[in-house]
Amino acid sequence: MTTPRANSLFRERLLPILGMLGMVISVFGLSMLLPLLISLAIGDRAQVAYDEAFLITLGTGLALWFLGRRRHQEMKSRDGFLLVVLIWTLLPVFAALPLLIYMPDLSFTDAYFETMSGLTTTGATTLTGLDHLPPSINIWRAQLHLLGGMGVIVLVVAVLPLLGIGGRQMFKAETPGPMKDTKLTPRMTETAKGLWVVYLVFTSACFLAFWQFGMDWLDALIHTFSVMGLGGFSSHDASFGHFDSVPLEIVAEVFALIAGMNFATHFLALRQRSLSPYRLDPEIKWFLTVVLGSCLFLALFLWSKNQYLDFPSALRYASFNTISMATTLGLANDDFNAWPYFTGLWLLLLCSFSTAAGSTGGGIKMMRAMILYKQVYREILKLLHPNASLTTKLGDMVVENKVTYAVLAFVFVYMVSIVALSLLLTASGLDVFTAFSAVVATINNTGPGLGRVGPATTYAVLDDFQTWVCTFSMLLGRLELFTLLAVLTPAFWRK
Repeated sequence: MTTPRANSLFRERLLPILGMLGMVISVFGLSMLLPLLISLAIGDRAQVAYDEAFLITLGTGLALWFLGRRRHQEMKSRDGFLLVVLIWTLLPVFAALPLLIYMPDLSFTDAYFETMSGLTTTGATTLTGLDHLPPSINIWRAQLHLLGGMGVIVLVVAVLPLLGIGGRQMFKAETPGPMKDTKLTPRMTETAKGLWVVYLVFTSACFLAFWQFGMDWLDALIHTFSVMGLGGFSSHDASFGHFDSVPLEIVAEVFALIAGMNFATHFLALRQRSLSPYRLDPEIKWFLTVVLGSCLFLALFLWSKNQYLDFPSALRYASFNTISMATTLGLANDDFNAWPYFTGLWLLLLCSFSTAAGSTGGGIKMMRAMILYKQVYREILKLLHPNASLTTKLGDMVVENKVTYAVLAFVFVYMVSIVALSLLLTASGLDVFTAFSAVVATINNTGPGLGRVGPATTYAVLDDFQTWVCTFSMLLGRLELFTLLAVLTPAFWRK
């Protein structure tokens, strides 16, 4: 028997967002039609998995929409946060259905981890034998990167006016960095549509480039979804090393760098038909300098350590894996876990901050790192000149103190989360090196770590408890910490 408090909680917190939640789940169910059609076209015998999963997902979504159809209202901030968390925790359940139906021996824990990894564009996997899976299963896994890359929620915001429901609060809760308070077009719907158009333009170009340089269309589609979403799922156990092709590696590197930049900048550049937005974006210079500089530095380091016989080989493998890890793509063309420890730790450092705000990558984002650096420099100058009036700037923009305080709080929570989750994994029996790298790799939505979860192995080495810790870490990182933590606080549920 439900209590009055429970009924009140349902009416005030859950009922207003059920319609929206149902619509998101319904649209997600429709996305299963692509792998279903491919399965039917090539006859890979996996279509029954999509038949059942599609009906269950669409039916659940329509039922929730029916329950909440009369609650058409502009969402409050609190509603937006709750809806975002519910979407990102429930969609992996429905995404796991094709895997569970086709692979009945797969546990729910591993299936949920796999699909959470896909939607959060982490790319960590518990599966082996990828080369022998039906192509449509691999396409479904990679398609989750496509949907999660720019955000399933931003996609749905584009159709909200058709339902008479405002979506601004949900967009702000899901979208990272400075995009939260920036309208690229006068209407939020047009912003969402514009971002997706740019996303799909680059996705199409990436697919054509992969296809042109030798991939078959199935591999090209799978790896395009992974690269543009900055996930790490591949259709081969050897990851990108399966192809052993320099031209394909260069294509992946170029589009990973594109996906690691702010899509708002791409949007403005295409709309203005000008390169000036790139020149004016303060993050891009830092992003390219750090990533490309690290490629050269690590190539020289590996060559000096005789990891490779010649510098061109060192540059090839260092560049691909550095760009892949720094952008949180997570594909690999060599086992960097076998490199000197220093290089692996450098790659983990890069994945923590290199990508731009508004990109499809993870980590704390380059903009926050820039603000931290400038704030440290400002404090040093204040020690030298106590009476000076100093400001923090990004380009020509003055960073307000409240923004700096928010960044400091974010980075503090980020570091505490890494330490706490690493200790939790270590307490469960995992060695410290693997535990730390697994947390860093998952909270930054990167995928491969070091130790037992390196690029040549999978997360199947973890037990169920450790797998759930890493699953939580992926979700925490994808929602940029505070969105999830806000919903978990008791204050959120009070009137």
